[in-house]
Amino acid sequence: MVTVSHIVKKIVSEQPFVEEALGKGIISVTNMAEELMPKIERELGKKIKQSAVVMALRRFSEEISGQRENSGKFDYSGEILMKTNICDFSVIKSPSLMAKLKTTHNIVDFERGDTLNVIIGNNEVAIIINEKYMEKMAKFLSGEKILNKEKDLVALTIIFTSDDFTHTPGIIFNAVRKLAWNNINIYEIVSTMTELTFILHKKDSMKAYDVLQEMAGG
Repeated sequence: MVTVSHIVKKIVSEQPFVEEALGKGIISVTNMAEELMPKIERELGKKIKQSAVVMALRRFSEEISGQRENSGKFDYSGEILMKTNICDFSVIKSPSLMAKLKTTHNIVDFERGDTLNVIIGNNEVAIIINEKYMEKMAKFLSGEKILNKEKDLVALTIIFTSDDFTHTPGIIFNAVRKLAWNNINIYEIVSTMTELTFILHKKDSMKAYDVLQEMAGG
């Protein structure tokens, strides 16, 4: 059953700047409730009391603050690495593509620091690789349905000193929130046990570097 609380969360979560302000308690809950009421009433198909929206906003504000407090206990210190000249292929998943992926690593030279990330989804596969291999990768994917190709990207990685990254809720959320707050678009996210990598456009690279450097305690 859809409730006022559900709709409030949905609306606020779609606006990272508003969510940030709500979590920090620097926004008027009463004024915000008044502004949200027409949209909530349209979705519910009935009239509601402003007090119900105010209560939902206050509860969500406490929830956001709690998430920030829990993620704040994590030791974000670490090393920031940036790799430039990265491209990203989005390809429809198929049996032939899955067979090809077994030999994808032959295209790059890991000893020379080359980049290769393969993210396999339910229906699509993302392949992140150095731009110098873009033509070779296009030929490698011959016969496959390529949905999109992006170039002029960078891979920005935080290598955490703490090994609790995978067991601590809110770490990725907190990093994404900070990037969104700075209007930085994320093309892909890749993570391992101690590393978190964002694939971004090069125009956002220095701003994103500064954001993540501050987060990592640099």
